[in-house]
Amino acid sequence: MAASDIVVIFDFDKTIIDCDSDNWVVDELGATELFNQLLPTMPWNSLMDRMMKELHSQGTTIEDIAAVLKRTPIHLQIIEAIKSAHALGCDLKIVSDANTFFIDTILEHHGLQECFSEINTNPGFVDEQGRLRIFPHHDFTKSSHGCDHPSCPPNMCKGIVIEKIQASLCMEDQKKTIIYLGDGLGDFCPTLKLGDGDYVMPRKDFPVWDLICKNRSLIKAQIYEWSDGEEFKSVLLRLISRIISIDGNNTNANIGQLYSVDCKLNTMALPVTTGHEAFPQALPVLH
Repeated sequence: MAASDIVVIFDFDKTIIDCDSDNWVVDELGATELFNQLLPTMPWNSLMDRMMKELHSQGTTIEDIAAVLKRTPIHLQIIEAIKSAHALGCDLKIVSDANTFFIDTILEHHGLQECFSEINTNPGFVDEQGRLRIFPHHDFTKSSHGCDHPSCPPNMCKGIVIEKIQASLCMEDQKKTIIYLGDGLGDFCPTLKLGDGDYVMPRKDFPVWDLICKNRSLIKAQIYEWSDGEEFKSVLLRLISRIISIDGNNTNANIGQLYSVDCKLNTMALPVTTGHEAFPQALPVLH
């Protein structure tokens, strides 16, 4: 299998970045107290839109928000892993309950924006007054998104987004393999949509990992956990290497490419072997 037949789908908050971007911006701009006061009174997206209005009225500019976003914690190994997977030819996508302005600003700052072919998230844009507006991915005030799984918020079912991506991939001639990485409750529903030939990488000791551990019989995909940026990189890139070689088509050129990607960052320190000793064991799935 070629790397171009691998689709890697990432959550954003606490997966690519090491925090929740909404909470990070609110806390860094000194609006935590107001945020906590309003939290019980309105849906999350409406609350974030309201917080951006309050901050704007206090003189906070878009440049101030962007500066905070550029300080968002992100592990260097995760940046390297994304750049390496993209350089190998994998198709990278994001499915996130953050918003377009936050995600685009962070990705652009770290030189990652061009790595992703598709970003599915809540709309976020700057209006004519220079205020950041944030709206839900799905307008739940008009209708339900149709998924009643308790782990899905009303504004976004990632499982439905994954199904749309899968439907699009089915229109292509070559079979695609999906790798899904996430950490939160909302990442469980898309995990249920993955098939026998797909892979899920839950962040260990985070909510989606707990749900997967409690419901392994429901998961068809192979499960490989990760804990931090170093494991994110090592597990993802070894997994990509394994998928490429799974049909016995891993030529010397493929191997050479794996080792030559982004050499200045020393990104691809993979072992020579692709056997079990070079790859972590998948979590057992109980049927």
